[in-house]
Amino acid sequence: MSEEADVVVVGGGIAGLITARELGRKGLRVTVLEARDRLGGRVWTDHRLGRDLEIGGTWLHWIQPHAWAEVNRYGLEVTRGPRPEEAYWLAGNEVRTGSLDGFMELIDPGMRRLLAETMRWIPRPDKPLSESELASVDGFSVQDKLDELDLPVEEYQANEAAWVGHFNAPLQEGAFTSALRWTAATAGSWHLMHEASAVFRLASGTKSLVEAIVADTNADIHTGTEVQRIEHDTDGAVVTTTAGERISARRVVLTLPQNLLGDLDVSPGLCKEKQAATKEGTASKGVKVWIRVRGPIKPFFAYSSAAHPLSVVRTEFLGGDDAVLVSFGADSNRISPNDRDAVAEALRVWRDDLEVLEVTGHDWMADPHSRETWLMQKPNQLTRYFAAQQRAEGVLHFAGSDYANVWAGFIDGAIESGHRVAREITTHLT
Repeated sequence: MSEEADVVVVGGGIAGLITARELGRKGLRVTVLEARDRLGGRVWTDHRLGRDLEIGGTWLHWIQPHAWAEVNRYGLEVTRGPRPEEAYWLAGNEVRTGSLDGFMELIDPGMRRLLAETMRWIPRPDKPLSESELASVDGFSVQDKLDELDLPVEEYQANEAAWVGHFNAPLQEGAFTSALRWTAATAGSWHLMHEASAVFRLASGTKSLVEAIVADTNADIHTGTEVQRIEHDTDGAVVTTTAGERISARRVVLTLPQNLLGDLDVSPGLCKEKQAATKEGTASKGVKVWIRVRGPIKPFFAYSSAAHPLSVVRTEFLGGDDAVLVSFGADSNRISPNDRDAVAEALRVWRDDLEVLEVTGHDWMADPHSRETWLMQKPNQLTRYFAAQQRAEGVLHFAGSDYANVWAGFIDGAIESGHRVAREITTHLT
């Protein structure tokens, strides 16, 4: 490992790799330090259950400009799971069946009412703090605003489960402004937001994007290298790894998620807003479960409610004698993605005819290098902390999907933030 670099990037996820690629294009010497033994961060394609599964981040869309630019840059193929032929949802404790269109019609009135003022509060998703009165709604949770609608039980549960799927969190902990930010990114259309966040994926997995970026950068990349301490002043920084290696740099880019950033040993310490955001944590604390069932089955999707350990499930792969489902729950403490019996029991909320063969997943909340799934802010975090989370501190810069303007929490947001930080640094160093 070189003992000197122009820039050290801490974290080899999408944001860190994009930052490194762009800085390298400007002729800067870049070293990337990734604590895991793999690159990609919270995107991770792994071969399990007989398929290449996305254990972390998955979906992208052509209305996500930064992600789609990378798709075109590298000629990556985009695909989708099978279209659902059946739908299941709950009305109280009664299971209802129907079609995808029927379910969308059911939740449409609630979605429209909930999101009616999206463009008032977030008129420019690329400038999410531009509305001066935003703090007046930032204190509400999605649960608060959903309860205000006084929907019939069936409509309420269907809307609730849909938002649990989006938030990967208990709705009383998720900020209403997070729902507004997602919807503002699709110009106020909840239908398009729903599609953009949960349908299209890379045919060769997110690993194909990671590999393409890595092949296109000249950075010095190290996996299995955890940072222990960062000392910085006006002239530069020294990064010390847990193995005792010390690297001097003119700039350092930190790509740690919100739930980790404030705990990093940095001297002088990070600003009070960054530290407070870490102490509070994000709302997202859910679970993603991949489930292999005996086939053949018709592709389906199902929504339950926030009270159930799995709130959303749908078919992602069909085989001749099996199928693989993907499912989400609001709280990773309530169900393990590796507990086959518990997952089988959770599926019986909708149907008892599925034979669960295998299950898998990853506990991102217990992962010491993430401690969160995708970003969903808690009430007041957007207006209290977001500007400071993006702001450089001397020679330290901050990238990551958690700190993106438009598609925060998405692959697109990670790419956006990498470009932003690379631009900040090249303005000063080249």
